[in-house]
Amino acid sequence: MGDDHSAARPLRADARRNRERVLQIAQEALASDGLTISFDEIARRAGFGVGTVYRHFPTREALVEAVLLGRIERFVADARALATAEDAGRAFFGWFTTVVEQAAANQALCDMLESGSGMALRPGSTLADDFAAALARLLARAQRVGAVRADLAPQDVHDLLRGCLAAERRARARGGAVRMAEVICEGMRAKPASPPPTF
Repeated sequence: MGDDHSAARPLRADARRNRERVLQIAQEALASDGLTISFDEIARRAGFGVGTVYRHFPTREALVEAVLLGRIERFVADARALATAEDAGRAFFGWFTTVVEQAAANQALCDMLESGSGMALRPGSTLADDFAAALARLLARAQRVGAVRADLAPQDVHDLLRGCLAAERRARARGGAVRMAEVICEGMRAKPASPPPTF
């Protein structure tokens, strides 16, 4: 019995290494190719049969979320940490810019944030609610101190984020200047009140 038990340990270690390999390759493939990448292609790049991938991740969605959930959760955690920052305007614009810069460099993450693809960011999911709440809190604080336009709702900012990601990806693809977040942030800034006309 002891021999059988010890013989099983390398299999568990092999399975763990295989899972880590699949995740590593999936992360690279999703970053470069986006959500269109197939199980078969990920398995091929990892040097495994597709059955090995399925053993660890029973659905393609499960694999995608295993790779991307941590990144979205990090955005939420960063927003929560900034929710008590002394400079509320700087916290809001800095977070928005960071999300755009990091997501735009990862095709699948960009796809997920743009479209809400995957269970993780479907309306009503816990992570989607957490992301929306964290964004809304940063926005409200920045608006209270007059750093952000008062007429912007959280959903407006979410839409601007999605649009900014799409524009950033296109700019990078054509080798253009990567400054979309800067442009969008400038548009969200509160403008000083114009002096009354003099007659």
